[in-house]
Amino acid sequence: MFEWQELLEVLSLRDYNTRLVVSSAVLLGAACGPMGAYLVLRRRSLMGDALSHATLPGVALAFLASVWLGGDGKSLPLLLCGAALTGLLGCGVVQFIRDRTRIKDDAAMGIVLSVFFGLGVVLLGFIQSMPKGSAAGLESFIYGKTASMVQNDFFVLSGSALVVLSAPVLLFKELRLLCFDGEYAAVLGWPVKRLDALLMVLLTVIVVAGLQAVGLVLIIAFLVIPGASARFWTERLDQMLLLSALFGAFSGWLGAALSALAPRLPPGALIVLVASVGFALSFFFGRERGLFIQFLRRRFLMQQGDAKDDLVCHR
Repeated sequence: MFEWQELLEVLSLRDYNTRLVVSSAVLLGAACGPMGAYLVLRRRSLMGDALSHATLPGVALAFLASVWLGGDGKSLPLLLCGAALTGLLGCGVVQFIRDRTRIKDDAAMGIVLSVFFGLGVVLLGFIQSMPKGSAAGLESFIYGKTASMVQNDFFVLSGSALVVLSAPVLLFKELRLLCFDGEYAAVLGWPVKRLDALLMVLLTVIVVAGLQAVGLVLIIAFLVIPGASARFWTERLDQMLLLSALFGAFSGWLGAALSALAPRLPPGALIVLVASVGFALSFFFGRERGLFIQFLRRRFLMQQGDAKDDLVCHR
C-alpha cells in the first residue's frame, strides 16, 4: 500500500528526478498525440512502427563508428543522429517501394520493419561480443529508460517536442487537406510530396527523441493510441489534435507517476497501459464513435420511430 504522503509528493513533483521524468513523459505524450492523429487519418499507423524499428541499426552503427574513432560510444547526440539517419532511410525505402513497385504501403512498411530490425539485432549481437559492448547500454533504446533520464535527455526531448507541436499550428490547413484529400491538394498545385516528406521528418524527430523514454518497441503505442482514442470523441481535426495531445500528456503524467510509486515496474510499459485504458474508455463511451453511445443513439431513434408509428395508427 502506498502512503498518502508519498503519493502527494509524487503528484506534486517535489522530487527533482520525479519532476524530470514526469515532465519528459508529459512532453513526449503531448507531441506524440497530434503526430499519431495524422498517422491515423493518413492510414499510416504502421509507418511509426517501421520507422522506430529502422532506428536500431543506426544506433548500433553510430556506436561502432564512435568506438573505431577512439571514443567510448556513449555520446547521446551521436547515437540519436545515427538513429535519425537510418530512420529517414527507412522512410525513403518505404516510399521507393511504394512508388516503383505494385507493393502496397502495409507490405512495404512490413518489409522495412523486419529487415532493419533484423540488421539492428545482428549489429547489437556483434557489439555485445566487443570488450566495450557489454557496458554500452544500447538495450535502453529498445525498452527505454524513463526512470534514469538525465537533464540532457530532457532538453533533447523538450526541444524535439516543441518542434513537432509547432507543425499542427503552423501547417494546419496544409496538413488537413493532405490527410483528407491528398489528390485534390495535388490538383490545386500544393506540394503534396514535400508535405508528406515533412510529416515523415517530424515523425522521425519525435520517434528518435522518444527512444530514450519508452524505447522503440513501445513508442509506436504512444504514437497511435492517443490519436486513435481522440478519433472516437470528435469529427473535427482541430479538436482531434487537441484531444490527442491531452490524452498523450495525461498518459505520460499518470504512467510516470505510477512508476515513481512502484519503482520495480517499467515506466514505459505503465505509460502505454494507461493510454490503453483511455483507448478502451474512448472505444465504448466516445461521444461521436463510441460503441455504447452509438447503441444508445440507435435505440433512441428506434423509439422515436415507434412513437411516430403509434401516433399515425391512433390517427
